[in-house]
Amino acid sequence: MQSLLAAHPARTVVMAFAAVILLGTVLLMLPVAAEDGRSADAVTALFTATSAVCVTGLVVVDTGTYWSGLGEGVILVLFQIGGFGIMTMASLLGLLISGKLRLRMQLTAQAETKSLDIGDVRRVLLGVAGCTLAVELAVGAMLALRLRFGYAESIWDATYLGFFHAVSAFNNAGFGLHADSLTKYAQDPWMTLPVAAAVILGGIGFPVLLELLRHRNRARATGRRRWSLHFRLTVITTAVLLFAGTLLTCVLEWTNLDTLGSFDWDKKILAGFFHSAMSRTAGFNGVDVGAMTDATLLLTCMLMFIGGGSAGTAGGIKVSTFAVLGAAMLAEVRGEPTSAVMGRRLAPHVLRQALTVALAGVGFVMTATLALLAVVDKPFEEVLFESVSAFGTVGLSTGITADLPTVGRLIVILLMFVGRLGPVTLVSALALRERKRRYELPEERPVIG
Repeated sequence: MQSLLAAHPARTVVMAFAAVILLGTVLLMLPVAAEDGRSADAVTALFTATSAVCVTGLVVVDTGTYWSGLGEGVILVLFQIGGFGIMTMASLLGLLISGKLRLRMQLTAQAETKSLDIGDVRRVLLGVAGCTLAVELAVGAMLALRLRFGYAESIWDATYLGFFHAVSAFNNAGFGLHADSLTKYAQDPWMTLPVAAAVILGGIGFPVLLELLRHRNRARATGRRRWSLHFRLTVITTAVLLFAGTLLTCVLEWTNLDTLGSFDWDKKILAGFFHSAMSRTAGFNGVDVGAMTDATLLLTCMLMFIGGGSAGTAGGIKVSTFAVLGAAMLAEVRGEPTSAVMGRRLAPHVLRQALTVALAGVGFVMTATLALLAVVDKPFEEVLFESVSAFGTVGLSTGITADLPTVGRLIVILLMFVGRLGPVTLVSALALRERKRRYELPEERPVIG
């Protein structure tokens, strides 16, 4: 079994997630899963199960009113499995691949730090479980206390709402129990900041969290810290994107009375930061996304497409891919023969993999957008936004999800699945197929540009 997993890790992940989605669909079609006691239709159940397992958050029915307590519990378990499972499986894929590549080529930042060692699977899995449990419990407790004493919710309702949204936030799932998501809390930092913190921690990627914990312990013992390239690249790029997203959202929506225009200046910054964090790929919204300007929608599409950190709960092409492509462009502009980041030279195959993932993402989004435009009568910008949100497993929507016909819903289902597993399986397949060519072909330069 281990040899089979090592030979086809990407196929194993796809099959496992498909099986969980199928099981979730069956459970959500049970009459007791719906609030009115009637069985949900197959497409609604499949859409919801896929959105939950792929930690997207797009919905065709209101989660808090359509599904019963059992149905909500099934959804919670599904996105917990989707978040924890994808972290575990992505980390295991990294372990399997880094082990093989280290023997064959000694490459990648993971091999540089030895943080994902093939012989240390048990510690990695325990670390994933520990981080997940700690963040979800801490954030859930903060939200529950705020709901109990700030909004006079009953003890049970405050606890249930708090922990449901905490689990959803850490897993970047975007599922909420309010019809308007978290817009009622948009000006409350005691609600939005814990949610944003959980989203950022879950989306930054488990390798970063594991390295942070390990280096903290090492620093106590030796007083020295040396961060890996992956850690620095992910943290710095994430911080830059969060700041840029906050600044541009505030600038573009500052006077829009339908979004930030009616808030005080400090609450505008808070809501702008929350939207920037949620675009990376959590899916909660503090203001009405459908009322945003076209410029803000385009900005949000860019953030959703980039996504979060590798081997975490976020989707998109990942911030490390974005940073590597940026480094390659900068090196080409400067006329340098190789690309370098933070004092480290990037291997050519890393650049090829980043370019492949990015272009494949563009292809998926454009194809899905074209298909949706053929079956729905909606503005182009709204359809494009929906496609990017599904591919990036974000869950933000301008409000057209529930209006999609059956064919449109099936397209979005496929895009969510591809968006969640596509980058992981694609990179895995590319890495495992890599082989050394023992000859070189004649060089010739086509005209570029």
